[in-house]
Amino acid sequence: MKKILITGGAGFIGSHVVRRFVNKYPEYQIFNLDALTYAGNLENIKDIENKENYTFVKGDIVDENFINELFKLHDFDGVLHLAAESHVDRSIEDPLAFVKTNVIGTMNLLNAAKNSWKNNFEGKRFYHISTDEVYGSLGAEGLFTEKTPYDPNSPYSASKASSDHFVRAYGETYGLPYVLTNCSNNYGSYHFPEKLIPLFINNIINNKSLPVYGDGNYTRDWLFVEDHAIAIDLVFHEGKNHETYNIGGFNEWKNIDLVKLLCTIMDGKLEREKGTSEKLITYVKDRPGHDLRYAIDASKINKELGWKPSVTFEEGLEKTINWYLNNQEWLQNVTSGSYKDYYQKQYS
Repeated sequence: MKKILITGGAGFIGSHVVRRFVNKYPEYQIFNLDALTYAGNLENIKDIENKENYTFVKGDIVDENFINELFKLHDFDGVLHLAAESHVDRSIEDPLAFVKTNVIGTMNLLNAAKNSWKNNFEGKRFYHISTDEVYGSLGAEGLFTEKTPYDPNSPYSASKASSDHFVRAYGETYGLPYVLTNCSNNYGSYHFPEKLIPLFINNIINNKSLPVYGDGNYTRDWLFVEDHAIAIDLVFHEGKNHETYNIGGFNEWKNIDLVKLLCTIMDGKLEREKGTSEKLITYVKDRPGHDLRYAIDASKINKELGWKPSVTFEEGLEKTINWYLNNQEWLQNVTSGSYKDYYQKQYS
């Protein structure tokens, strides 16, 4: 039985990956390591917590001794590393926290894997999940490819770029078998409501303002989180060692157009008069270092591994909105902070 460590598995993307691996691979023993900071929520994965091939471990990747002991205890065959600080606004307020988690935490995992596997890398794999923000900002045309030079513009993207470089360096210097992916903006269920789509869904439900940065013309490529989990599964099992794969939705939207579409759909779902939610839009001061446009060229993963998005953006957004409307208790628990009590109830 293979032992697979997934870091950040109580977070948004991580919970979808953990659920997929636990359910799809009963022959694997899945260990979910999460520090349960503000974005880590065990309610995200309570449907699998009693599965025989699943183990939750509370701990912080920044704790070097803890990580080393964990690897000694379980002798992992693979690592899927998703744990990260990921909110740009938070990185502007506290950049050092992002260095600690995203850089030092990644280094601790790399060292533990290298020392545990002792250069016997047969059947081993370290998979680092990163972001398209490491590439910086695009103009009106062009796409990020795997060969695009790094040009990060925020403390968040700089910390992720640094961790990417260290993963590649361990591959070149020590022969560590790694794969690395850079993804575009994810959306879907279980997303902590500080990011645009879940934040605005929650605000529309509660008739709160919808704060749009600048003129709203910032453009992002949107990827349905369940499609991302499928891609991660493919790359982990079939990707080539020491290769990078970009994962995107082929799906660019200007922020203001996305917000207006969201408002239209929500008005229909909530049986409000058309245009009601658009009145909640307020333009706010732009944030520093705001990248104009991200867009991913995902042709490599399509050609090599046969992956492509399974849903259109409209279909994925409809599924996402329906999930939040049908799970308003989850939203209330997250926004009130009461979700943090779940760990104590289940594991104390």
